[in-house]
Amino acid sequence: METRHAYTTHNSAVDAQIAALVNSFGDDLDRRLLAEMMVSVYRLGADSSTHGDLKLLNSALKELRYAFKIFRPYRAIRKVAMFGSSRVSRHHPAYAMARAFGRLMAQADWTVITGAASGIMRAGHEGAGRVKSFGLNIRLPFEQEANPVIAGDTKLINCKYFFTRKLLFIKESHATALFPGGFGTLDEGFESLTLVQTGKSDPRPIVFVDLPHGRFWAPLIRFFEEQLVAGGMIAPSDPAVYRVVHSAEEAAEAILRFYSVYHSLRYVGDRLVLRLNRRLPDEAVARLSREFRDILRADGIEQGHALPQEADEPQLSHLARLILRFNRKDFGRLLQFIHRLNDLGTTSEVTSHTSQVTRPR
Repeated sequence: METRHAYTTHNSAVDAQIAALVNSFGDDLDRRLLAEMMVSVYRLGADSSTHGDLKLLNSALKELRYAFKIFRPYRAIRKVAMFGSSRVSRHHPAYAMARAFGRLMAQADWTVITGAASGIMRAGHEGAGRVKSFGLNIRLPFEQEANPVIAGDTKLINCKYFFTRKLLFIKESHATALFPGGFGTLDEGFESLTLVQTGKSDPRPIVFVDLPHGRFWAPLIRFFEEQLVAGGMIAPSDPAVYRVVHSAEEAAEAILRFYSVYHSLRYVGDRLVLRLNRRLPDEAVARLSREFRDILRADGIEQGHALPQEADEPQLSHLARLILRFNRKDFGRLLQFIHRLNDLGTTSEVTSHTSQVTRPR
């Protein structure tokens, strides 16, 4: 086993002071991480870092610390990151669709996170309502004000940097919904696609939402198929990472169905543990083992209970588990695996519930 070298200032007196400062916080792991952050600050000074570098790191750290504090009480609530143009007027058909989508997700007890501006973002917040809305506003040279639904709410966070804002959108959400939009929408969409395709983010549903019979996303999807897949730039299974839908109801249903049986995942050593909302029939597990043997590093999939290493998440201990040795490279296939286990494990009761929460009331 590789030996982990201590991350220190190389000044024993300073290291002792840092250890004393963090001694009253959290557990051993928390204290180690806090100490390492303080060591990094010390090393920045020792490296004679420029004023600009220090200013950037200081602003980013303060921004993230504050955002983590605001999101922390809501971590157990599912959230959808919703993107789209700020220039869409209230009379545009996409506006009504975005508002309907926000309402449907709120009815399903989800919270909607948007960029907090006007257009699609305001529509999503109007549909979800203030209580079930988060805003991640970006401070721009031309002042961008928060929409009136979220303005003044404690769940509105103002970001200086796009990179911290994008991190928060992904880290704090469980799904991505892309409505018609410009460069910003595409930027956020490709961030979601890239992180899921490379396994740097947990699997999530990513939906491109278009109008009924709309063609807004068609050229982009055709480019994916004709250039990226056909040209070998992405794997043939990678289109499983996203889905194109043509109504608010279809978008909500796609997201809710993704979590109908599948709940979440975690790596424990070389094992991938998928937490499930309900156990699968034994024949379904055997079928998954056969159909997805190409992404397994060892034969078979075990259905069981929480592993001892998951004791730090007691709130999830009651969930069933699928335990497998995933090759950690074919993440498009992993998305196909999750879609398939949802198909195999979905009962008529689940189908009925999904239909109920995705209909406008």
